[in-house]
Amino acid sequence: METSLSAWTARAILHMDMDAFFASAEQLDHPEWRGLPVVVGGSATGRGVVSTASYEARRFGIHSAMPSAQAARLCPDAIWAKPRFERYHELACAVMEILTSFTPRIQQVSIDEAYLDVTPAGHADTHPVEIARSIRTRVDALGLSCSLGVATSRTVAKIASDHDKPHGITVIWPGEEAGFLAPLPVRALPGVGAATATRLRGAGVRTLGDLAALDSVSAAALLGSAGPELVHRAGGLDERPVGEDRAAKSVSHEHTFSTDIRELSEVEAVVRDLVERVAARLRRKGLVGRTLTVKVRHADFSTRTASKTLEVPTDLDSDMLPIARALLRTVWTPGAGLRLLGFGVSGFGAAEEQLGLFDETPTERRRRARSLVESIDRVKERFGDDAIGFRGPEPGRDGPDADD
Repeated sequence: METSLSAWTARAILHMDMDAFFASAEQLDHPEWRGLPVVVGGSATGRGVVSTASYEARRFGIHSAMPSAQAARLCPDAIWAKPRFERYHELACAVMEILTSFTPRIQQVSIDEAYLDVTPAGHADTHPVEIARSIRTRVDALGLSCSLGVATSRTVAKIASDHDKPHGITVIWPGEEAGFLAPLPVRALPGVGAATATRLRGAGVRTLGDLAALDSVSAAALLGSAGPELVHRAGGLDERPVGEDRAAKSVSHEHTFSTDIRELSEVEAVVRDLVERVAARLRRKGLVGRTLTVKVRHADFSTRTASKTLEVPTDLDSDMLPIARALLRTVWTPGAGLRLLGFGVSGFGAAEEQLGLFDETPTERRRRARSLVESIDRVKERFGDDAIGFRGPEPGRDGPDADD
């Protein structure tokens, strides 16, 4: 890390990312688990998925969204902890209180990460690097760990925060952005997923330096309308202020597997997790959607999608999961290897439409589902993709899910 605190001459953005947050919280409350592989998530003997793995567990290849059964095979001696979202929320609030003591310009993007604008003489008087050091020290005092990136933009700060995990501070000084980004793989850039990275590699674009060197015409031809913006951000150019995000046209989540999965139970567990994550994000954004899409990529890299448009928009897991399972059956056969699974929702309407649905169709089942999900959302206010979701019926059973 840069130790010289020469004057900071540009905008200063921090990205704070907690290190294995849920697992670290469990190790905090169970000191005897420190230094041991800890996995937070669904049952290792059921169809759950990994929510968070400690760094000790990650050495065995365990990662978020991995089917629990697979994680158990990788590390049979791992300690499994059931998620305690109330406790994680309590600790997250303590962390956010630390951040707000330095600047009011904060954008919390999930339960365990946030951006801060700490531009000198703007929203903060202290040197940005000193602020990062102070944040890490105060998070340490909570018994937790975080990593921070300090840079001139959100894009560079986010990439920097992941550069020296865990417990690192990476400083990218004004003028160093392009040099820092250039050798990194294209997947390091937020917004470049597996499919985009494959397309870029096919065109000989493997690093962010390669991407930044594209002209606008080539970028648009290769990546569509988003291409020119990705080129700018690959070069370290990102003027988005903290607190600003563009309105979403779709909300989706996908997972690429390091090893192809084939078993129905594993695939359905991941589909359930994807649906829960997307539904939670919809509710946080106050959105309801009509069009549900399942995406699969097979072992031979062939990609298929299937969609269904509902008569009435929804943000409930219990509405989405049976449809997602049905769509999955149209694009995948059990036993066929899968490299990627994705689920998304688009065709947004106003949230009030959803409430109107319940006034017109006041069944007790749906009223209970709505009441329960709203209670859960209040508990996990501002939670990220690992938020609580509804658990559906057992595979092969028809009908709406009982609970998340």
